[in-house]
Amino acid sequence: MNSMKSTFLEETNELLGKLETSLLLLESSPDDEELIEEIFRSMHTIKGSSSMFGYVKIASFVHNLESIYDQIRSGKLAITKALLDVTLGSLDHLRLVIIDTEVNHEINKQNHKSLTTNILSLFNEDVDPTDDIQEDVEVNELIKKETTYYILFKPNINILKNGTNPFYILDDLSVFGQTEIFSRFAKIDNIEGFEATNNYAYWEIFISTAVNKNELLDVFLFVESDSEIKVEEICNYNLLAAKESKAYIQELSQLNTNDLIELEVLKKHVKKSIQYTVDPIVEKKALLENPLESNVQEKGVSSIRVDSDKLDTLMSIVSELVTTQAGLSLHSENNFNPELEVISENVEKLSRQLRDVAFGMTLIPIKTIMSRFQRLVRDVSSDLGKTVNFKIEGDETELDKNIIESLTDPLMHILRNSLDHGIESTEERLKQGKEKEGNIILRAFYSGASVHIQIKDDGKGIDVNTIQQKAIDKGLITNEALLSEKEILELIFSPGFSTANSVTDVSGRGVGMDVVKRNIENIRGEIEIKSIVNQGTVLTIKLPLTLSIIDGLLVEIGDVNYIIQLSVVEKCHEVAYKELASTLNQLLVLDDIQIPFLNLREEFLVKTENPSETQVIVVNNGDRKVGITVDSIIGVSQAVLKPIGQYYKNQDYISGTTILGDGTVALVLDTNKMINQFNN
Repeated sequence: MNSMKSTFLEETNELLGKLETSLLLLESSPDDEELIEEIFRSMHTIKGSSSMFGYVKIASFVHNLESIYDQIRSGKLAITKALLDVTLGSLDHLRLVIIDTEVNHEINKQNHKSLTTNILSLFNEDVDPTDDIQEDVEVNELIKKETTYYILFKPNINILKNGTNPFYILDDLSVFGQTEIFSRFAKIDNIEGFEATNNYAYWEIFISTAVNKNELLDVFLFVESDSEIKVEEICNYNLLAAKESKAYIQELSQLNTNDLIELEVLKKHVKKSIQYTVDPIVEKKALLENPLESNVQEKGVSSIRVDSDKLDTLMSIVSELVTTQAGLSLHSENNFNPELEVISENVEKLSRQLRDVAFGMTLIPIKTIMSRFQRLVRDVSSDLGKTVNFKIEGDETELDKNIIESLTDPLMHILRNSLDHGIESTEERLKQGKEKEGNIILRAFYSGASVHIQIKDDGKGIDVNTIQQKAIDKGLITNEALLSEKEILELIFSPGFSTANSVTDVSGRGVGMDVVKRNIENIRGEIEIKSIVNQGTVLTIKLPLTLSIIDGLLVEIGDVNYIIQLSVVEKCHEVAYKELASTLNQLLVLDDIQIPFLNLREEFLVKTENPSETQVIVVNNGDRKVGITVDSIIGVSQAVLKPIGQYYKNQDYISGTTILGDGTVALVLDTNKMINQFNN
């Protein structure tokens, strides 16, 4: 959770800085519609992120700001100095409350209420500003209802031999409340008598809980005869809620890791720490007195920013090094020389280490952004009163870090639209004969030298007639325009286009899909949409894998080398080439199963003499299997993938290239396109 909070802080601070710059520019150019759109979208993103992390008060506050700029962009409000003053003041306030997320600090609480009042007065909405600020929970009372205990758990030396795992006991204890656990180890006087099956560990535990002493002792019911157990009450409140007392406990525990904590000394200190324990606001005082400085320090330690051009240059150098190393290894194999072989092995080891470090900097699993959407789907579906099964597939797929960072906002908008507009209510689904629970699948997979991310739902789909009529009403197209179904569906990516009848916190403001398309195009990607009424919608984002190293199967067709990604290969079969011509509907029977196949010699117009035997490689994309024929299989090879040039972008089956160790070029086959040919 701490890493997720750090991500939220970093991203939100960056957006707030961007917002402040835009607002200052807007003061001198109040009619700049692009600036207004940029401000609105940044606010929309901050609101969405806040909701996703459960920061309701921040999301509600930003929603009010967003509503003002929604009225500005629709021409209902004008830019004034008073409005900009309130907005800039709100940004300063947000920089504080993204740390004090529950708005517990008294000054933050007062500013929150007064700013909310000022914001609402700007567009004269009859809303009670206190509605968005829930009454704080009486934390002091909760703390006083808990008791802090000290527990000594000292199993005997033979406890492991009867199959008992002490860590299960510690896990059971942690369920009861906040815990602080310290590991201890018995002194071993005679190292020669050490036995790996003996237990030399014991634990001191502090737990703040609402349960009584007897319930804590019950946890040790089955090990009390094999252990020394001691449970003692320290104080009748949550001692661990006090930062100073918790720090003091840790300090005592580190004085001598082989001795027990001196409880009497601890109890004397506890009496002095009550003021910190019963007033949690004091705990936050140091952080809240100078939150901006604290936040800058946190960001400085957690990450640094590197120019993307430098990373691109680094990756190009690494790829050239891997290619050169492959050539050196091949030369070493063909020209036996012990000294050269040693040098080749050392270069290979170093290049692999450098490659791993470089790719660790630039390529990260897509799950780093996918996991955060679990909470989003859960909360939004709950707010909408819908039950949704959300499934993530292929989250280990790796992509360039810069591309992944740019995906967060587009995927957030797509998921929100899918939940709001796509998935029907339980009643609607049951009327249509569907399961009451909707389904959304977020799937990532490699497709040659690119990565595809699909968001698929089984909702009501998109009615092209509704889209077309809405576009006519908005003046995007004329009544006489003749558009294909695909062209009509692509109208949803027009700026300001929305089919929603009302504005909600989820969607309906006409912002989102145009931003999605623009952000995807900015990273040289593409987006496609397919939809069937009452069956669902599939949105596919195709992203370039600008550079990667994959395990591939090196094959030959004619006199040209090709690479097939090893992860999609299921099985290889040897078949007489003349059998291909005698098949019906391009179907081969392999392992008693009919498999459609693609003869690549014919597809690539190879003129050389046909081989007597051909290799049929069965590939799959998770949904369907297809066989592809090649002349021969050379072996497994690590391939440094590079995108093909724009002149070859529309090739049907080639998605990238790589350079082999001998300097020849191998083309990367896009097996997903081959499989899709049989699905159409």
